[in-house]
Amino acid sequence: RRQVFTCHPATSAVDAADRDSETDATDQCAMRILSTLARRAYRRPVTETDLATLRPFYETGRDMVGFETGIQKAIERLLGAPEFLFRVERDPVDIAAGAAYGLSDLELASRLSMFLWSDIPDEPLLAAAEAGRLSQSAERERQVRRMLAHPKARALVDNFATQWLQLGRIRGVVPDVDVFYEFDENLRADMERETVLFLDHAIREDRGLPELLSANHTFVNERLARHYGIAGVYGERFRRVEVDDDRGGLLGQASLLTLTAYPTRTSPVLRGKWVLDNLLGMPPPDPPDDVPALADNDGAAQPKSVRERLELHRANPACASCHRMMDPPGFALEHFDAIGRWRATDADGAPVDTVGSLADGTDVDGPAALRRAVLSYETSFVRTVTEKLLTYAVGRRMAAADQPAIRKIVTDAADDYRWSSIILGVVESVPFQMRRSES
Repeated sequence: RRQVFTCHPATSAVDAADRDSETDATDQCAMRILSTLARRAYRRPVTETDLATLRPFYETGRDMVGFETGIQKAIERLLGAPEFLFRVERDPVDIAAGAAYGLSDLELASRLSMFLWSDIPDEPLLAAAEAGRLSQSAERERQVRRMLAHPKARALVDNFATQWLQLGRIRGVVPDVDVFYEFDENLRADMERETVLFLDHAIREDRGLPELLSANHTFVNERLARHYGIAGVYGERFRRVEVDDDRGGLLGQASLLTLTAYPTRTSPVLRGKWVLDNLLGMPPPDPPDDVPALADNDGAAQPKSVRERLELHRANPACASCHRMMDPPGFALEHFDAIGRWRATDADGAPVDTVGSLADGTDVDGPAALRRAVLSYETSFVRTVTEKLLTYAVGRRMAAADQPAIRKIVTDAADDYRWSSIILGVVESVPFQMRRSES
């Protein structure tokens, strides 16, 4: 309320002349308030046309009830304006269709604040844009570092994790409670929170991107620690704990293991595809339309393991090339059941078999071996995360023309691949600072 009502009307007039003067002063105060709010909402200087649009709403509320109701009605109109609801980037006048051009400082400010905060620019960022300072690389770096240190930067973690890791899908996963009776909404929320805290710690501590895979720590509360078999953790509070090589990094987190499984069983195919797509940037093509799904064991014949059933797909020439890529990373994670618990035997009671050979010939056996294998492609992993981050930052899919920019970001950050270097590289990139005209 104090931030909205930066001035207040006087209410002491007695005669008509004083009341008229007071009304003028009240309306001037209202326009100052609305001008300040519109500047923030529209992320640019306010024009007379903007105020002329808001004034009738203010006057209607003022005449009906009073000053504050008038401000309320005008704010309601402001919050429904397309320029508030959408990030508008208008093409320059008389520019050729498809021509590239640089964003203005004000457009950069909006793009930057939406990228790092999922919010409108604050006063320091907006003031820098209005003064034309965001066209300077040093000022952009200063603003980025300031914004990353702000609590609002948690939005980058929450929203980017949802887009890149597909973490939001965990909320729609429904494991079969007859098979996994331990799974409930509290455990689901704990799984998601672990991954968010893990990524938040990496960004705030400015760790290198490869540590997302190599880290031997995670964040758990008592319930999630019990799920993982970690002793000595009590209470609802999440805290950092050390974990073994098999549980370390993203590949050992229950959220990602659960969202890449079926309700009743694990899926090496889903997990392998997730690794290829989200960690290595090598998504396999979609399967042919006429390939049947794997049948569950019906009990009438000798039970077959998932590995044995997948052999049927690999025997199909139309499927073999993709399954040779997807299956081995998925098999390496078979020690984790469909809700991310460690297991020694599969659902049929057979010993878990995690042995496989990746497409490049690397033999892997278990989660620790898989993460070492993925880390051997460190540059590919960093490039994949960078492409996902740039996609998130600009709000569109990357095209072939964007690949040089992605390579430059990765090369410039190659000393340690720290998050700050990658984020600054995204902000300094051509796709972030420029766009193509549509008309």
